[in-house]
Amino acid sequence: MWKTLIIVILMLLAAVALLSVSIWAKKGGKFPNIHVGHNPAMRKRGIGCVETQHAQAQKKNPLAVNERSNNK
Repeated sequence: MWKTLIIVILMLLAAVALLSVSIWAKKGGKFPNIHVGHNPAMRKRGIGCVETQHAQAQKKNPLAVNERSNNK
């Protein structure tokens, strides 16, 4: 059992190391930003992330007309 556990841990460590080789190899390397809101092609098409769209929808519109009237 211990032999299997050690083999699995070593395999996981090797996988993490191999996935991050490009980050370690580049000077100032970072993980790629795959967030929709930071993708230039998505922004060009007008597609944003859900959080940004929700925040924009919740903003009060200063040009909105007040539909309720307090006059009786």
